[in-house]
Amino acid sequence: MALSMDKIMGIQQHTLGIRTQRAELIANNIANADTPGYKAKGLDFQQALQQAQRGTESYKLSRTHEKHFNHEVKPQGTEKFRVPNQPDTGDGNTVDVQLEQNLYAQNALEYEMTMNFLDGKISGVKKALGGGQ
Repeated sequence: MALSMDKIMGIQQHTLGIRTQRAELIANNIANADTPGYKAKGLDFQQALQQAQRGTESYKLSRTHEKHFNHEVKPQGTEKFRVPNQPDTGDGNTVDVQLEQNLYAQNALEYEMTMNFLDGKISGVKKALGGGQ
């Protein structure tokens, strides 16, 4: 019986990449908090997860060498502009730094939770295969 990583890891392997992308978006929002005209972006997590589960159509694969693949998780069309919660300050920037910091902290906790879950899955597989005591 062949082991399938999709069956072993389940949905968590996809959520990890999406949480990474979300962290990058939020960090970019925070970095551009003082940039006039910058529009804060968010990630439609459910849409990104559905695309990731569908398979390679939502991923960009490019060859860097005939034996190498550069796998970059970028679900298409999942980045959305965030609706501002605060009035415009006059410069057109829609970043609410406090909101972004809270979202970043929440995403970091969810990322850690996903990593812990995957660690448990990997430990279980190792034990099942007789490699982990």
